[in-house]
Amino acid sequence: MRLMTGLREADRVVTQRVAFRIPPSVGKVLSAVEETAESTKLWCGAAAAMASLGGWRGRKAAVNGLAALVLAQLISNGLCKQVADRPRPPKEWFPHDEVDDRPDSSSFPSGHTAAAVAFTAAAAPAWPAAATACALPTAMVALERVQSGSHYPTDVAAGAAIGLASAWLTRRSLGLILRRWLI
Repeated sequence: MRLMTGLREADRVVTQRVAFRIPPSVGKVLSAVEETAESTKLWCGAAAAMASLGGWRGRKAAVNGLAALVLAQLISNGLCKQVADRPRPPKEWFPHDEVDDRPDSSSFPSGHTAAAVAFTAAAAPAWPAAATACALPTAMVALERVQSGSHYPTDVAAGAAIGLASAWLTRRSLGLILRRWLI
C-alpha cells in the first residue's frame, strides 16, 4: 500500500513540476509535435519516408515500425484503457488551458507514447539512423502528454513499456514468419 501511495505522490509532484517549469513557448512546440503525431500521422509519414528513401532497409524499418505501432495501439487503447479506467490528472494542477482539450478516455496508459516508442524501437534494428531521427519526436510526445495534463508520468512510463514490448514481439514474430515463408 505504501508503494502505491508513494507512486501517486511521485506522479503528482513530477506532473506539477513539468507543468509549471516548461515555458509556454516550449509547450507550444511540444503541442505541435503531439498534434502531428495524433492518429499516428507522424509515424505513418516517417514510414513512408523510410520506405521511399531507404531501399530494402527502409521498407523493413517501415513495416516493423508500423506493425509494432498497431500492436501497441491494440494493447494500450484497446485493452489497457478499457480495464484501467484511470481519471486524467486534476485540471487544477496546470497553469495553462491545454488541459481543457484532453480526451475523456482513461489516462492509463499513454497510447501516444506506446505508439511512438513502438514505432521507433521496432524500426531501429533495420535502420538505426532513421530511428535515431524518430527518437526526438518520440521523447517530445512523451513529455507533452504530461505537460499538457493528459497523463501522469506513470501512464507515460507504462505506454513506453508497452511500446518496447510491442517492438520486441513484432521483431520476433515477423522474423519467424519471414523465415518460415522464405524456407
